[in-house]
Amino acid sequence: MAGVGLGTASRVVRGKGSVSPAKLERVRQAIDALGYRPSHAARSLLYGTSRMIGVYIPLMSGTFYTAMLQIVDAELRAAGLHMMVAFGIARENAREQAVDGVGFLLERGCDGVIVLTSPMLEEDLARLGPKRDRLVLLNHGFDSIPEQCFTVDHRLGGRLAARALLDHAHREIAVIAGPAGVADNIDRMQGFMQELREAGIDTGSLWMAERDFSSGGGWSAAEELLASGRHFSAVFCANDEMALGALSCFHEAGIRVPQDVSVIGYDDVPSAAYSAPRLTSVHIPWREMTRSGVAALLKLCYGFDRPLTRTFPVSVSLRASLARPSTRRSRASGNPC
Repeated sequence: MAGVGLGTASRVVRGKGSVSPAKLERVRQAIDALGYRPSHAARSLLYGTSRMIGVYIPLMSGTFYTAMLQIVDAELRAAGLHMMVAFGIARENAREQAVDGVGFLLERGCDGVIVLTSPMLEEDLARLGPKRDRLVLLNHGFDSIPEQCFTVDHRLGGRLAARALLDHAHREIAVIAGPAGVADNIDRMQGFMQELREAGIDTGSLWMAERDFSSGGGWSAAEELLASGRHFSAVFCANDEMALGALSCFHEAGIRVPQDVSVIGYDDVPSAAYSAPRLTSVHIPWREMTRSGVAALLKLCYGFDRPLTRTFPVSVSLRASLARPSTRRSRASGNPC
């Protein structure tokens, strides 16, 4: 209809290559007249790739994964690629859900898959066979594919959280931990407890609750802590979502942060800097880690040569929610939230 060759039409449709203004206009008019839309399936057959990357996340709740997905999507779009997302629906059977989710994405033609905080094991990777060479894992490590894994030292992160509290003279500390079976939570809690023990604190006597990394979990744990009657001057929450829930509960109960109680979180998600008060948190460089993971997968799948890093320093973002204990006795309890 446009009176041009296939190559010219293809360059217009793909938006790449040189085409004269007159031919460009004729092809566009033909596209409009025919209602033409490129066939994704046909392109995949022609070029041998789908130009689509899968992303698996273990649980779609809260805001933690939202920022990471935005980074992945922006990086892929800049490379002319698209994203397909699959996620788990519950913490029960998380490993089985991860295996099924990754398999789903690969079966749907994704050229590669980014897996976030995976509960999968080495034997699950082995069952993927050659397809495991098209995986990149964020916040998790496997000995069999170390170059495809991007994570941080969460044990150090836990130590830094404890050190921040100790440096502010806190010794009556309560803990809201994440799920016991999650690997990065285990590491950060082990590091936290080790730092306290080395400072002479009996960690066996600490008040501790386990929750699900949600804001609601942080609220309910803070409510339980207040009802317990235990004395505490600070609370360490194993992620920011729970810390924000605890902050809300304390505010509802009339407990001032940090005047009565200090609170420290973990992850340093964007919302931590805008809570009231602003939340002190262990800073994990998620943005840099995510971009590096995407760059590594683009190299595996398409040969792209993008800059990446494999070292991600952990630090503490000190904000208003952390202060030295008041001169009066540490907070014991308050009104239920």
